[in-house]
Amino acid sequence: MIVGVPREIKQDEYRVGMLPVGVEELTRAGHRVLVEAGAGQGSGIPDEQYAIQGAEIVESAEEVYGQAEMIVKVKEPQPEEIALLRPEQIMFTYFHFAADEELTKAVQESRITAVAYETLRGPTGNLPCLTPMSEVAGRMSIQEGAKYLESPQLGRGILLGGVPGVPPAHILILGGGVVGKNAAQIAAGFQADVVIMDVNVDRLRYLEDIMPANVNTLFSDRHNIREQLQLADLVVGAVLIPGARAPMLVTASDLELMKPGSVIIDVCIDQGGCLETSRPTTHSDPTYVVDGIVHYCVTNMPGAVGRTSTYALCNVTFPYAHRIANLGLREACAQDAGLSEAINMHNGHIVNKAVAETFGTEAADFE
Repeated sequence: MIVGVPREIKQDEYRVGMLPVGVEELTRAGHRVLVEAGAGQGSGIPDEQYAIQGAEIVESAEEVYGQAEMIVKVKEPQPEEIALLRPEQIMFTYFHFAADEELTKAVQESRITAVAYETLRGPTGNLPCLTPMSEVAGRMSIQEGAKYLESPQLGRGILLGGVPGVPPAHILILGGGVVGKNAAQIAAGFQADVVIMDVNVDRLRYLEDIMPANVNTLFSDRHNIREQLQLADLVVGAVLIPGARAPMLVTASDLELMKPGSVIIDVCIDQGGCLETSRPTTHSDPTYVVDGIVHYCVTNMPGAVGRTSTYALCNVTFPYAHRIANLGLREACAQDAGLSEAINMHNGHIVNKAVAETFGTEAADFE
């Protein structure tokens, strides 16, 4: 198989879809790997490291997309990339279709097979390709929240951990999954006052057991959310329904309950966000203010720490890419039902149930 690794062109995206060790494994198995010049630069990986392992370094995205049977990348294809896609080509990347109807229609029209990291299921029902980036984003959410709570960033002027005689920040985390757990651990280390909310009581029991004393759990319902918003200095949106749009937990009118200068980090913006007032932003222009509340809604948070994120992501995505290259997609899916759940689109049809329901249509059968 010919495998292509293009340079990411989404704004402020520094990750790359494959490491040099991945190139070595694929070429050793008899596959060709085309790497666009400069693809690894944002992650500190020069072209020479790919070339040494057998990659063919090509000068343009057109060469990668024009020859490759499978494209392995990080972020959803941008308009310039969609124009280069070919029917029956496989693309293995993050898509987040539920948050972007325009992208969904464009990829449908391209008639490629869209294999999405975010809906791939592991042997225990987990989301192995989403987990490492959720870990990064969860930890970054507190790092970014601490920065934007500072007065020069229009925040309340709050130090997360406070000081003797002055109380710490109150942090509300909506969602107790991977993002929420990692956010809480970092926030706890800052000695902030933390509350994690979730609708899964068993998950809350688990979090209660593993978290330090300054982290408390609370069942997520409308009444409790509104009560906590009045106390919060920092809110982290960390809810996820795999493949589907994130549920809206905070309405525009709820912002009136919050203290001016409070900060919201909506990590689930990739899936549409969990606040009515959330809209996608970039690392170059990450925040905006609504009713005195600072909103941070960057759609590719882990992209800012390209080196850490690339290695964490490729550790889990490459084994699947390797399997697809060796066996072909159909046989790889026949051997791994979890991989078949990653197929969101095929030959112009949506085949993932959650994505199809988001757009009010029936999911087609991949077979």
